[in-house]
Amino acid sequence: MAQPLPPLSRRRLLRGLLAAAAVTALPSPGGLARAAEPLTRELPGTGEALPRVGLGSWITFNVGDDPVLREECTAVMAAFFAAGGRLIDSSPMYGSSQATIGHALERLEAVDRVYAADKVWTSSPAEGPAQIEASRQAWGVPRFDLLQVHNLLGWEGHLETLQAMKAAGEVRHLGITTSHGRRHEEVERIMRRVPLDCVQLTYNIVDREAESRLLPLARERGIGVIANRPFQRKRLIRRLAGKPLPPWAAEINTTTWAQFILKFIISHPAITCAIPATTRVDHVRENLAAAREPLPDDAMRRRMADHVRGL
Repeated sequence: MAQPLPPLSRRRLLRGLLAAAAVTALPSPGGLARAAEPLTRELPGTGEALPRVGLGSWITFNVGDDPVLREECTAVMAAFFAAGGRLIDSSPMYGSSQATIGHALERLEAVDRVYAADKVWTSSPAEGPAQIEASRQAWGVPRFDLLQVHNLLGWEGHLETLQAMKAAGEVRHLGITTSHGRRHEEVERIMRRVPLDCVQLTYNIVDREAESRLLPLARERGIGVIANRPFQRKRLIRRLAGKPLPPWAAEINTTTWAQFILKFIISHPAITCAIPATTRVDHVRENLAAAREPLPDDAMRRRMADHVRGL
């Protein structure tokens, strides 16, 4: 006689079944309502219009070969695409995240929907091409849309590689990344010296150092900006949890703190896209809903920042 599953296994089985149900609910490519599509912003000089909210994969998609957790990540990506999302960002540094994304893209038959953004992360420029190819195979895409030098590691040699790949049609766009407000002076020097399509940096309603020089420079130079760590890896959301939204948040159709923060970020004229990471379908829908009109104007953005500062 079969023994009943222990409680944890039953929970995991239920989670897997729910995730599988969410995956099968993904509409066909032609089935997404145009009215539901998020606001977009062009990656400057490329003609590529990207939804203003994307999807990060640091930690959240590093699930190894666990079939239940992989199915949950697939459900998140299904909901992301169904809500009009396109840009997904990863890195070789993110453990099994690339393979998780590749599994979901294959499962969802969604290679043609994704704007695939990845990174090269090795101190040896000579190792860059092999790492990039391994990443491409993990994703299962014919080529990356955007390749970035992760945290400026070996940036000079890697940018030479990426420039050659772009010239050969092996990648569409290239850029560099930093995070936590680090190395902004070096990022600025590279932005002034090297042709870039995109930079990725930390920007949110409390981490605003980039406003002083990097964001104005990006507009001046025609460089796109991807905002990472929009919620400070949940710390900002936890800090605000339990505090009511101000009544005037309704003026920008905001019902949660996550939407409040994302609307602040993506309304900056230099920001192309923010990339919150999540393991939850309801959260990815909530995040994409922030990329809808109305967005705050300058006066409202100041009011939002002042409000959060005072809490």
